[in-house]
Amino acid sequence: MSRTSTNTNSSHSKAIRNRSFIYDLVLISVSAALITVFSWISIPAGPVPFTLQTMAILAVMLTCGGRRGTLAILVYLLMGACGVPVFAGFKGGIAAFAGPTGGFLIGFILAALVYRMLEKLIFSRFMTSTVKIWIFGAVNSVIFEIVMYITGVIWFMTVYALQTGPVGLSSVMSWCVLPFIVPDTVKLIAAVIIGERSRKLLKN
Repeated sequence: MSRTSTNTNSSHSKAIRNRSFIYDLVLISVSAALITVFSWISIPAGPVPFTLQTMAILAVMLTCGGRRGTLAILVYLLMGACGVPVFAGFKGGIAAFAGPTGGFLIGFILAALVYRMLEKLIFSRFMTSTVKIWIFGAVNSVIFEIVMYITGVIWFMTVYALQTGPVGLSSVMSWCVLPFIVPDTVKLIAAVIIGERSRKLLKN
């Protein structure tokens, strides 16, 4: 192979990598913006408001994949940490993480990492057909929700105990989990449908 041919191939590969990087950057940025917009759609309901935040996050994970989805969530959380009002109720800043409900925000990134791990190590090897992809989306989304809730509940109990006094698990569950089971199930189903349709559009 001539030096000219080698240089041409190298330039072509570099151009492909650059296009892929730009594509990922745009997709992650748009996804973080969508999560922000859906976070603003909220209904006050005790300590934890009802929002479309988790639906948007799950739809992003299912559409973009675990790697890009996790990065989109990280960008979203970093914007919030820097004071940009991206969270529910147009809140932002470190105080949003330090409060009793901050564990749910931290739970997003932990759940996303678990999602990515399962996607890479297990599901991607077996989920080859459309039906199996739907199954993967549903199962991994449920696991995502479970990890998020566990993190949020533990954080809530810890911070609440420091700020107010000890609180029982049953009380925290009644405030932060039980009222959201049915709405989150509906949002999960919607996210799986949206994610599957969006993933096909991206491929095309």
